[in-house]
Amino acid sequence: MRIGVISDTHGLFDESIISIFAGVDAILHAGDIGKLEVIDRLEAIAQVFAVCGNNDTSMPFPNERVEQLAGRRVMIRHIFGELHQLKNAQRKTLELLRPDIVIFGHSHRPYQQKLDNTILFNPGSAGPKRFSLPRTVGMLSLKPSSADVQIISLD
Repeated sequence: MRIGVISDTHGLFDESIISIFAGVDAILHAGDIGKLEVIDRLEAIAQVFAVCGNNDTSMPFPNERVEQLAGRRVMIRHIFGELHQLKNAQRKTLELLRPDIVIFGHSHRPYQQKLDNTILFNPGSAGPKRFSLPRTVGMLSLKPSSADVQIISLD
């Protein structure tokens, strides 16, 4: 199963996403969507699983969700820490939910790291350029026995 992963669009839909996500089985949006039009455009490509970000005050999505995709447990939340930033509450969430992958955004920084058997993955920001951070999306390849992530530049 190939899954497009996107976050922090802040109302911007980059046209290159259409070709990057062509043929994916699903798309995960980790919040700070900005405009529902972004979700509408993504849904024209594949089914979208989205969560609200801290800037999505009127969006009809949960703050967190856990999905079973290709036999893997995927947690999606806008704000989650990188490995060196994890707080006790986040570690407890990992112990309780035991996700195979945690998809998050917020920092606008692409990030991938493994904690025990859990992949922590931030696809970075697909929205307007911010500071010197790259504009990126992610690709998640899931199999019942493995998961691989990739960062893809929009610049």
